[in-house]
Parts: sequence; structure tokens; C-alpha cells
Amino acid sequence: MQLNLAFKALNDATRREILELLRKKDLTAGEIAGHFSISAPSISHHLDLLRRAGLIESEKKGQFVIYRLDTTVLDDILSWMLQFNKKPSK
Repeated sequence: MQLNLAFKALNDATRREILELLRKKDLTAGEIAGHFSISAPSISHHLDLLRRAGLIESEKKGQFVIYRLDTTVLDDILSWMLQFNKKPSK
């Protein structure tokens, strides 16, 4: 289930920070890596997990890969969570 992957991806502070960066604008992996003091392979791992969870999209442009936020799964999570706020009908 994609929601399980999304929750796993959201359970990491670095990945949540990456999402915050992408909320502001689309970025390359190098631009994202520039915001952290961890290795490029670690950033790539985080980006891959976020992409597999459906939280970000990637598009190859020339020699660069551009990453952007995809809110579809976040919308699904929010809808799922909001159902628990409703009182059951009798």
C-alpha cells in the first residue's frame, strides 16, 4: 500500500526537510544536497524513498534530474486521517 511507504518516508526528519525545500520550488539533487551535510549517496537514497512513496516526482532535463513535490499522496493521507474526525452515523 502506498500509504505505508508514505508514512515510512515521512518518519525521517531529513526527508521531511527535503519536502519542505520542494514545497518552495523544484530543485535538482545537487541543490537539495547543498542544504545538508550528508553524502550525495545518502541524499539519493532519501530522494528514491520519497519518489517510491509517491511524495515527489522526478524529471530528467538534460544532464540534471529535477525533483518536485507531488501532493497527491499527501491529499490521500489527509483525507484518510480526516475520516476519523467525523462522528459515525447512527
